[in-house]
Amino acid sequence: MTGVDLHLDVRGPGVLAGLTDALRDAVRTGRLTPGTRLPSSRNLAVDLGVARNTVVAAYAELIEEGWLTARQGAGTQVADACQPVVEPQPPVSKPAYEDRPLYDLRPGWPDVSSFPRAEWIKATRRAVEQASSVAFSEQALTGRIELRRALSDYLARARGVYSAPERIVISSGASHGLALLAAALRTRRVDTVAVEAYGLPLHRELFARVGLRTPPLPMDQHGARTDRLAGHGAVLLTPAHQFPTGAALDPQRRSTVVDWARSTGGLVIEDDYDGEFRYDRKPVGALQGLDPEHVVYLGTASKAIAPGLRLGWMVVPEGLIGDINRVIGGLSVTGTVEQLAMAELLDSGAYDRHVRVMRARYRQRRDELVTMLASRNESVRLPGIAAGLHALVELPWDTEEATVKSAAARRLAVHGLDEFRHPAVPRDRHALVVGFGTPSPSGWPSALNALRRVLPS
Repeated sequence: MTGVDLHLDVRGPGVLAGLTDALRDAVRTGRLTPGTRLPSSRNLAVDLGVARNTVVAAYAELIEEGWLTARQGAGTQVADACQPVVEPQPPVSKPAYEDRPLYDLRPGWPDVSSFPRAEWIKATRRAVEQASSVAFSEQALTGRIELRRALSDYLARARGVYSAPERIVISSGASHGLALLAAALRTRRVDTVAVEAYGLPLHRELFARVGLRTPPLPMDQHGARTDRLAGHGAVLLTPAHQFPTGAALDPQRRSTVVDWARSTGGLVIEDDYDGEFRYDRKPVGALQGLDPEHVVYLGTASKAIAPGLRLGWMVVPEGLIGDINRVIGGLSVTGTVEQLAMAELLDSGAYDRHVRVMRARYRQRRDELVTMLASRNESVRLPGIAAGLHALVELPWDTEEATVKSAAARRLAVHGLDEFRHPAVPRDRHALVVGFGTPSPSGWPSALNALRRVLPS
């Protein structure tokens, strides 16, 4: 069984004319590029259900016209001289900076140039060699048991999460996990999920898609006001390192939100998006450890390794597992090989080693950012920089919009705080949200210098 597959739409009053036209059109439009070897006349005749003589005649005509060539031992090929006809395209307007800016300081992204390629290849090889054949044919709705076991050990050790493997659900990222939770909450007749006054608009949109309202919780330097949860059915928090302000949720407020959940039957959704990265403080344990029956823990490999892996996880209260299974709907969450490789990375200790390396690198960048800003203004305030991959750079009143526009004109990608403000919250702060994790090591000095040039005096 040799040859290549070739799709042809044979139309017209005669089979020979239709086949000839279809082949000619495939070359003219570029579907068959110069040098492409065509199926043998015998194979193509079988594939199309036509006589072999018809294919031979069509090939001969196109060879004579110069569209095809035939050489002994090389078969029939598209002639090298044939170039596809390209239809003219209307001009496309370019944004202020192109899709790939010269300098990228957007928050929420790690340094993907530091992806642990060698360790990932080793982990993938070991995982595939050791996996049974069944691993490639069957997959539990909640993900591979190998990864859920590895995460159970890691999260308990590193984040203080009570995470029995049966409570862990593998997702294709934090957003996918939130979408599953939103659907599960809707089936439970929950109609509101309180959110922090500043946060990712995408998270609010995910809840809104299933009809959930997202009233904002007021915030201050101690995090969200968890004493304002009366009347809500659930709340989404980033307690270890609030996004984007950087505040850690005050211990008293952590207790308050757990007490609220216990007394009302409410659900706390904890997004621990960059909990592994801390610098000047002791690790802040996960809120989930205070009450595993009322807190859902969300984690992801996006910040520690790379968002392209599409690997996330939820640690779910026992009473919610059935609802999550129903809303998953029988669809697998992410590839088996990726899950097995991630499990191997965790079990071997390679994940911990990578996190430690990146933690040191990001801390150095954070320190260099602080030094640069202090050299411009000794009184500059940078709240929430003891952890995470971004810093909040507070600006003089009413200069945020102009600063973001100035950065865009210089092809520096950076976000203003207002992009993360809940629509119902009055604008009371002006700042840039600077992601110092995004640039590659070689690109970081230039990005830092570009930021220095656009900041107001």
